[in-house]
Amino acid sequence: MVKRGIVLGHEISRAGVGVYKEKVEVIAKIPEPKCIKDIRFFLGHAGFYKRFIKEFSKIARSLMNLLGEDLPFYFDNGCLKS
Repeated sequence: MVKRGIVLGHEISRAGVGVYKEKVEVIAKIPEPKCIKDIRFFLGHAGFYKRFIKEFSKIARSLMNLLGEDLPFYFDNGCLKS
């Protein structure tokens, strides 16, 4: 029997279902968003593991709010401003 495996981006083992470390590294290397498409791209990847991130909806709320129509945004010293 296989003791550990990757299924649909999740690591499955005797300990249960967990995050696939290589996928997390890819998400961490995504550059800061420059447009709405970039925000959707990031939230899509990060949302894949939202069940493992405590209070994910609170953390992602500021980015989700930027998906509304006609909301300009920019980064200033690494902080998102709307």
